[in-house]
Amino acid sequence: METYTLNISGVTRELPIIKINENLSIASFVILGDTELVVEVSKDLSKKIPDVDFLVTAEAKGIPLIHEVSKNMNMKNYIVARKSIKSYMEEPLIQEVNSITTKNSQILCLDELDAKLIKGKNIALIDDVISTGESLRALENLVTLAGANVVARVAILAEGDAAKRDDIIFLQELPTF
Repeated sequence: METYTLNISGVTRELPIIKINENLSIASFVILGDTELVVEVSKDLSKKIPDVDFLVTAEAKGIPLIHEVSKNMNMKNYIVARKSIKSYMEEPLIQEVNSITTKNSQILCLDELDAKLIKGKNIALIDDVISTGESLRALENLVTLAGANVVARVAILAEGDAAKRDDIIFLQELPTF
């Protein structure tokens, strides 16, 4: 199997290269279960994030990252947009998302209580990788719908054309193949 060697925040990983479609392959970067990587990159990311009231991520890969970043920034809590409506959600805000790493359209849901908590607050959106920006755009639409102000868009890696964007904070570029 072909791999890409990623060196980031003092950690090295061999990422398998996965074909997404006829014209695109990506290095598969999965942080779930990789405690060492999450801890180290979160230290570097935390230093780059401006002062915000809340951190927000989408379920699920962003959860260990946002947890560590919130600890580094001495924040009491963070918000997770869920990928399905949960029984405890009375009036959730919902946003559709189409990501290159997911075959079908999905939704992001923000609980009414979380929406009220972030209304009028300054928010940093957190993700593992920004590629096409569709997941990030959906998350931003969701928190904007809740009345929050997005002041930072943050990821460990920016993949492909995303690395050329000047509106995101990231540690390193991840090439596409």
